[in-house]
Amino acid sequence: MILSMQRSDYEAAGVSIDRGNELVANIKPLAQATRRAEALGELGGFGALFDLSATNYRQPVLVSGADGVGTKLKLAIELGRHDTIGIDLVAMCVNDILVQGAEPLFFLDYFACSRLDVAVATEVVKGIARGCQLSGCALSGGETAEMPGLYQPGDYDLAGFCVGVVEKQDLITGAQVRPGDVLLALPSSGPHANGFSLIRKLLNDSGTALSDSLDGVPFADLLLEPTRIYRDAVFALLPAVTLKAIAHITGGGLSENIPRVLPASIYAEIDLDSWRWPALFHWLQDTGNIELAEMHRTFNCGVGLVLAVSPEEEEKTLGLLRAAGEQPWRLGRVGAHGGRGARVRYVA
Repeated sequence: MILSMQRSDYEAAGVSIDRGNELVANIKPLAQATRRAEALGELGGFGALFDLSATNYRQPVLVSGADGVGTKLKLAIELGRHDTIGIDLVAMCVNDILVQGAEPLFFLDYFACSRLDVAVATEVVKGIARGCQLSGCALSGGETAEMPGLYQPGDYDLAGFCVGVVEKQDLITGAQVRPGDVLLALPSSGPHANGFSLIRKLLNDSGTALSDSLDGVPFADLLLEPTRIYRDAVFALLPAVTLKAIAHITGGGLSENIPRVLPASIYAEIDLDSWRWPALFHWLQDTGNIELAEMHRTFNCGVGLVLAVSPEEEEKTLGLLRAAGEQPWRLGRVGAHGGRGARVRYVA
């Protein structure tokens, strides 16, 4: 027997086309503020358009990246602070393509939730637009998905996709790194968007509230500080110096990310006395009784970007970075290990 049912529609299933249209209307001016001359079309089309021929590149190589912000989202949702997590999203993608010398061109986002809260989603996209402005790239499009039954009410998830371009001859690959080259570091703005599953566990296990303070700063502010975008720092150096390699210190910390940009026969020697950890990382280590090796492969420990240059260009590079408003320091050097020993070695 077939039971008669009330009239159904998409809204009754938990998905609102009207809410989606309202969000698109809200974010169109945000995307417009990030526009580049090469970006074609309007937000809301089926595909994002970018006229590569309108750039000055002769042998353009496209560089793309995709990332998310992990469980840092849980803290943003818990605190009801949604206006900066979008900066994290852009930063995690843009920093990954910057390490190859790519200029960020355009960005797309994916926002998924149970039921679309237009006000919350608009705040998130405000952050994404701000991140795009800081990166010099266009917010060209994206996707919003309501998926009741898959996400819990109030939760949402984010993913980002960035495309950049670099001249083929200017690609930074790490192949030029030689023993004796120096490693320079740029500071992070905190944990960025990595290690938050462990951070949240330590907060819970220790009974620490997000309203509690560390050195006078609430944990909420320390932990939601947006990921730094290093676009201006990198482009202050190009083409004035030869950047042999750049490592974005993301998930995996110093120990996992620096070897990604070094030839197999090269190791990195990190001087532990060259910088002081921000207080938050000491709190994490002490609260969780975390071994030093685990800190170095989980968190950035205050190092956001590592650059390899020749000794002859060290002072010039440091000077250019300082002129750009950065606070760089010499983190260490590289040497040849002949296939033996750790790829990253820590010395004090």
